[in-house]
Amino acid sequence: MAKSEVEELTKKTVQKGGMLVKLYFDMQSENKDDLQPLMTELINNNLMKAPGAVYCYGSVEEPIRMDNMYSTSATVVILFKDLNSLIKAVFKYPPAGVEIIKPEGEYNIKMSELQSVLIDIAQTAVDYSQYIMERVLTKDDLEKVKKDLKHREELGKRLLEKKGGKQSAGA
Repeated sequence: MAKSEVEELTKKTVQKGGMLVKLYFDMQSENKDDLQPLMTELINNNLMKAPGAVYCYGSVEEPIRMDNMYSTSATVVILFKDLNSLIKAVFKYPPAGVEIIKPEGEYNIKMSELQSVLIDIAQTAVDYSQYIMERVLTKDDLEKVKKDLKHREELGKRLLEKKGGKQSAGA
């Protein structure tokens, strides 16, 4: 893509709620030769293909020796179609830093989009919690936590039903 095409695509995407960001990654290994291929794979096979990524490009630094380890870093510029796509990518591939390039100034978000973002964040937190619990807790403790979560889910459903009943009664 020509530079003018990239700029036009960026402008249109940002006008529709997209975000152009710079993500910073770092990686360490005892084997110097592992680092650049792993970082390149992160960019080419994960970030470029992340849901909502419009385009992506990055640069990987030469590994440097630090004590008995090697370290490298990468700077990746990604245009996401919306905030939700950015948040999902940041959760899945945690960067060391994030810099929002565009939009500049304020970012407006519809309540429905914000609600979607918050639901996705909550689901990601649940997924991570479940992953940790299954690998740390004893089987008995895990069953107790699952039972507590089931009760919490039922309470949430009752609260939603109660709220829905009040809304329809007042309408």
